[in-house]
Amino acid sequence: MTDRPETASQTAGPYVHIGCTPNAAGITGVFPTDLGARMITGEVAGKRITLTGQIFDGTGTPLRDAMIEAWQADAGGRFAGQDGADPHFTGFGRCACDATDGSYRFETVLPGAVPWPQGGTQAPHITLWIVARGINLGLHTRAYFDGQPQNAKDPLLARIEHKSRVQTLMAKSEDGLTYHFNIHLQGVEETIFFDA
Repeated sequence: MTDRPETASQTAGPYVHIGCTPNAAGITGVFPTDLGARMITGEVAGKRITLTGQIFDGTGTPLRDAMIEAWQADAGGRFAGQDGADPHFTGFGRCACDATDGSYRFETVLPGAVPWPQGGTQAPHITLWIVARGINLGLHTRAYFDGQPQNAKDPLLARIEHKSRVQTLMAKSEDGLTYHFNIHLQGVEETIFFDA
């Protein structure tokens, strides 16, 4: 047995895109489309929306090498695989952020309220998971929808001690069709992140 030096540890660098979004990384012919590229696969029930935004580092610079995943319920509040879930909606999206401006985009549906394990319901939201260069463990956050009446009774939002920070979890829209949700990793506008 020969002594070999330990391989240097890596954060999520270019390999995450090569392995998870090869088409977005310019590697074609592996899969027809990247996994998670389409959340809507047919005549989906509910209101179609677009969730878009950018991810910013602590200096306010957009991350151009991040990858973001979206997990959500369908318009009826059911997750893929549950009885009665919309067969034309996957509930899962994956997007490599744009290499020029760091933007991401998901074509999806406005999710329904989902049960809270201790009783009651959670307000409509999309769970987001972010990886990028310099992030050793993926970051979890949620995008809620500004103006939804259920937000006032959401059990997770109620647990946030500093109520002024709740706004960092609100996707905003002017037309009710396109929601904008920027994610700030650090700084004054730092988005709230959750344990897995």
